[in-house]
Amino acid sequence: MGTTTTTGSAVDPRALNSFAEFYPFYLSEHANRTCRRLHFVGSTLALLCLAMLLATGNWLWLLAGLVAGYGFAWIGHFGFEKNKPASFKRPLYSFMGDWVMYKDIWTGKIPF
Repeated sequence: MGTTTTTGSAVDPRALNSFAEFYPFYLSEHANRTCRRLHFVGSTLALLCLAMLLATGNWLWLLAGLVAGYGFAWIGHFGFEKNKPASFKRPLYSFMGDWVMYKDIWTGKIPF
């Protein structure tokens, strides 16, 4: 298990050595319900864009999916959660966290 570096009360996500350590931090960065809802909408739109890319072969759907996924998430963070997305410091773990949280919302583990 890794050590965490803190500044004030904030955990530095770069100090977390596994996804199992990172995910609780990730959820703490998504405590605001509106932020979680915006993530959910953005992820759903990104999946729809991926489906359109596969159906049409038009690579602009990839761009649309990235804009939808990250756009909605960043609005949630900057506008409602009042924090910076963890993807700025741990992009892979944050991407994984997005999809685990998406699943957890669908299965009712996390309130929508």
